[in-house]
Amino acid sequence: MVALMDMIEMHFITICPELFTGVLETGVLGIAAKKNAAVYNVVNLRDFAVDAYGTVDDYPYGGGPGMIMMAPVIVEAVESVRTADESDEVPVILLSPSGRIFDQKKAIELSEKRKIVFVCGRYKGVDERVSDLVVTEAISIGDFVVSGGELPALIVADAVVRHLPSVLGDERSRESDSFSAMRRFQLDAAYYTRPPEYRGLAVPEILLSGNHAKIDEWRKHSALERTRRFRPDLIKEGDDSTHPDPRN
Repeated sequence: MVALMDMIEMHFITICPELFTGVLETGVLGIAAKKNAAVYNVVNLRDFAVDAYGTVDDYPYGGGPGMIMMAPVIVEAVESVRTADESDEVPVILLSPSGRIFDQKKAIELSEKRKIVFVCGRYKGVDERVSDLVVTEAISIGDFVVSGGELPALIVADAVVRHLPSVLGDERSRESDSFSAMRRFQLDAAYYTRPPEYRGLAVPEILLSGNHAKIDEWRKHSALERTRRFRPDLIKEGDDSTHPDPRN
């Protein structure tokens, strides 16, 4: 179990609370909650609507297509979960295509926070005054657009809780993940499991040898080769010569 003082609070502000049903109880996110490493609070933005109809959006000033989420409802929702004295410490993250691209370094940084507020936009966009008043940073999960910030927020949350103590069954698995400190500029190696041969494809013999030093060297080479193939942009100049092919 994790001490309560080490628990991280995650608040999700959304007009689609049903999207979080089940997801926060499943997999690593669910394990983190069961171990008291994380607690989740889904805030229905319509509870802060400006009228009895649950209105949270309006037409953009100046015209144009789409609807814009209103500043008062979002600002008041954020203020309901973040007190004034926490304003300098608690990240309020707007999931937005205009944000910085999310990465492993950011996941580790956020895992050290004790409270995070996610603002999940919808429609055409969010009134810019929300960013001026309460948002501390915007995060994007890639150069593409989805219908809202809910799924990106859950992706960020999942990446964050993986770095909390005692959440993973084997802490060593995180150390060798793609983009980890060990593989900062590389993907992870290729992995195999039973059966040793399937449809004419055999597991590399070195993985069955029991020679852990050679297996470790093979995995370093495999990680480099996979990075060259799938993400050559990650390889720093000179890194491609640091791990010789163990088959030579």
